Amino acid sequence: MASDIVPIELGLTDGPVYTLWAPRWRDGEDEWEAFLGLDEDLYGFSSVAELVAFARSGKANDLDDHPAWEALTTLPAEAFVPRDDRRFDLISVPELAAEEPTPEVIAELEDTLEIVGLIGEVCELIDVTKFFNGNPVLGTVRIGTRNFEGREGAEMWHKVGQIISRKWDDVIDAIEGVVSAPKVAAAATATAEEELAAAAERAAALAADEDDEDELDADLDDIDDDLDEDDADADDEADDAGEEAAAEDDEYEEDDSFWGQVGIDPIKIITSTGEYYTLRCYLDDNPVFLGRKGKIFVFDSEGALARYLADDDDTDLSSVSTYDEVRVAATDGSLEIEVYDDNVYVLPGIGEDIADGPRRIDRDQLDLAVELLLDSADFADDGSVRDALRPTTPLGFFVSYALDPQPRRLAPSGPFDNEAEAWRALEHDFEDRLTSK
Repeated sequence: MASDIVPIELGLTDGPVYTLWAPRWRDGEDEWEAFLGLDEDLYGFSSVAELVAFARSGKANDLDDHPAWEALTTLPAEAFVPRDDRRFDLISVPELAAEEPTPEVIAELEDTLEIVGLIGEVCELIDVTKFFNGNPVLGTVRIGTRNFEGREGAEMWHKVGQIISRKWDDVIDAIEGVVSAPKVAAAATATAEEELAAAAERAAALAADEDDEDELDADLDDIDDDLDEDDADADDEADDAGEEAAAEDDEYEEDDSFWGQVGIDPIKIITSTGEYYTLRCYLDDNPVFLGRKGKIFVFDSEGALARYLADDDDTDLSSVSTYDEVRVAATDGSLEIEVYDDNVYVLPGIGEDIADGPRRIDRDQLDLAVELLLDSADFADDGSVRDALRPTTPLGFFVSYALDPQPRRLAPSGPFDNEAEAWRALEHDFEDRLTSK
């Protein structure tokens, strides 16, 4: 479940337009997905600067109640520039479908069809939904290259191209019929343009510095090649010493915080039943949680966790040599529970995303969730999670592909109901390991 709002570019008849897309998010028991717009209009601006100006304007729109909207309006202008994989050229789709079905072509077509289908669904565009619902053969594009191999595959690809050739103009007309661009203040647009120009200059300067460094490295390599063997050995020793010094500096920086020095991390876990805090560390790469006999002790606030640490009973984490430092800090009141972003684990919504296919997955969220499930199972000496996530199982193959969707990899084929159910079973088992304190 993606919780962000992301900028996208849509290539339309009169040129590209820029808007915002909020992938599926949850609000209580409800689930939503939306684009920047208001009522029946989809807002599409002719420049990124205009999009930035609107986002900062405070004007009403359908994303106002999204949990990330307020934070988004404070971001620098360059954060509104779409990534390359979020630029969708709708006009070139017929040409794309007429090309050879290489993995790259299929992946691009799949991404574009997906965003178009979502626009049709969110904006309730009948011509778009009819295009997809009435032509189930378009679903074969989601499966990757497998459906388009051999003679039958070539015929299938030809059918996809024919459908797009006949009906795509109707799809474009339906989308362009709801795209509008509300007026934005010229001053706000000019400010955003200045920010974007400054960001572009910084990026160009950074690229130039990297080029200069590469040239310098190349020159140094040439000089090193001309040195005799003894001098080269001396240089190697000096390099080794420098690397060791740098490593020591890095290590010092990593250990600068209290939690870095004790080697124990506070973590936050969001499940279907609530938000919890606990501790975890690694001993010889083996995860150890605050808990006992495979059960993980969790707390509904940082304060509750800190109070427990001040007078806790014996736990598996007590065997860590630095744990007494944590207990002392908790006792004297100096302990602060700080959870870094890469120690926040969000489980709700992943099962639903799996059911929708690998390209709907929030890769970072899934990667962290897999880490948490594996760590908790290892802590309990339970091999069932590793077995369930082996690439030889349907769920393991799905997860492997979702985390590393290389164009030439064979994509898993839907429907994905069984994989989603298998994931939910792992989540359920994990929640059973949690013990609220």
